[in-house]
Amino acid sequence: MKMGKIACVCLAAALTASMAACGGSAKTETKAQTEAAAQTEAAAETETAAETAAADETAAESAELPEEVNIGVQTLVTPELIARYEEIYEEYLGCPVNLLQFDSGADVNRAFASGSIDIGAIGTSPAAIGISTNLGYEVFWFEDVIGSAESLVVQKDSGITSVADLKGKKVATPFASTAHFSLQNALELNGVAAADVELYDMQPDDIYAAWIRGDIDAAYVWDPVLSKLYENGATAITDSAEMAEQGVVTADLAVINKEFAEKYPSVATGYIKAQIYAVDKFNADQDAALQEIAEAIDITKEEAATQAAGFIYPDGKEQLTDAYFGADGNSGSIAQILKQAADFLTEQKSIDASPDISVFEEYSTGEYILRALDE
Repeated sequence: MKMGKIACVCLAAALTASMAACGGSAKTETKAQTEAAAQTEAAAETETAAETAAADETAAESAELPEEVNIGVQTLVTPELIARYEEIYEEYLGCPVNLLQFDSGADVNRAFASGSIDIGAIGTSPAAIGISTNLGYEVFWFEDVIGSAESLVVQKDSGITSVADLKGKKVATPFASTAHFSLQNALELNGVAAADVELYDMQPDDIYAAWIRGDIDAAYVWDPVLSKLYENGATAITDSAEMAEQGVVTADLAVINKEFAEKYPSVATGYIKAQIYAVDKFNADQDAALQEIAEAIDITKEEAATQAAGFIYPDGKEQLTDAYFGADGNSGSIAQILKQAADFLTEQKSIDASPDISVFEEYSTGEYILRALDE
């Protein structure tokens, strides 16, 4: 009997131990499953967070770029044509680009006034008008410094051999342009009063038509019309290179809507990078560059070479010198050049008043050149 009780007790103990063991195993398994589920949930949350961050980053990048950029261009023989020919603008600016053709700086100003363009090529005189009349853009690059590319030409059989001979003659130029600025200074430096000359405000194509008809004796204008005038008997009596030697500096500039540039600095910097690339290519391989320039505007390479000889094309580093924007991007001669043009335009009654030079300092900057060279 005792043995039977002992056996029963032992069996009961064994069964209890077995059940306890089974219960412990179940609890361990449940804990492991819970931990695994927690890890899976955490991993899912991490992945979701990463996807959200990536989406936010993509949205931020998109917010830093406009849907498109509208650039106003003119037919100027400059390295900028290389950028057009090679179609690199969208690569450098990072978004779709529309190129809109204009015949003069006055047309470019009208486009800025209507909000049609974000960036434009324009001469110093119309740029001075734009800044003086609050069109909202700032100068941020020199496309060129004008030399013989703008010239005062006369009919070869006119008997006119000097600026002083223009008294009583009919002279045409696009008013409020760099050519107009140079013409008026040429007259003044040679003792000819504006009232002693019949001055006509004509766009370049109209000048050519008037020249062919024999309606005008002289014209101060730029290419491609200048080359056409030479082909039809024109001879130069002075040019903008000679005027620059006498302190009358004119240039073609790139301007950008100031608010647009501040909102999309990568676009402004990208435009400058494209210009630096084009100028560097022009300097490194002028023969190939002239071929691209010629094809871009459908002229011969020889014609492109002749026209290019009438300009100076400063590269990025040169533009950060005193002659342009200064080493810090804000201390060069550009503000004074614009102020000089504005003073002239005020005298001509093209604008009501010439702003203080501080205004031109505010609306000209080498900031994006500095950025482009640093990146």
